[in-house]
Amino acid sequence: MSQEIEIEFKNLLTKEEYFSLLNYFKIDESLFTFQENHYFDTNNFALKDRQSALRIRSKQDTYTLTLKTPLEEGLLETNQTLQKEEAEALLNDGVFPFGEVNNTLQSLGIPTKQLHYFGTLTTKRAEIEYKNGLLVFDASFYMNVEDYELEYEVKDYDAGQKRFLSLLEERNIPTRKTENKVKRFYNAKLRQQ
Repeated sequence: MSQEIEIEFKNLLTKEEYFSLLNYFKIDESLFTFQENHYFDTNNFALKDRQSALRIRSKQDTYTLTLKTPLEEGLLETNQTLQKEEAEALLNDGVFPFGEVNNTLQSLGIPTKQLHYFGTLTTKRAEIEYKNGLLVFDASFYMNVEDYELEYEVKDYDAGQKRFLSLLEERNIPTRKTENKVKRFYNAKLRQQ
């Protein structure tokens, strides 16, 4: 189990902007990996209502259960490594594993028995170091939607924001209000109902 503070800036991109940035930073196919985010919430969206999110991320035969909860600046991520069998038990049968994520959910007043698997978002991702941070190029696929996003993960909010906005301006990319992936996923799911 680990906890970390996540400070990141993100901007949705058009397909053309995305491929232009890949070309500009010389990102080739060998830098990409695939990951799947399997999302959970209660039927009445108790996590979403708390600006929180719960997922299993599967990537290269590893499984990480992550609960994201809001902080004043950024998010607190509570991470727990799962065995494949534990991930499958949660996805297929709703059997929630013991550990720090379970404990944190209980402290939030969210019974794990009320959590349900809502679906999967698949991301094709490349990452590079950029000016004391990590620049992330994502193409995501979910609910018949394909979107493109640039993220910048940093330790210092003010300096990171300045560098990120400067990059967008240099590349003539407008800043766009960008919700996180889980919000975009849930919005797409609600539109389908």
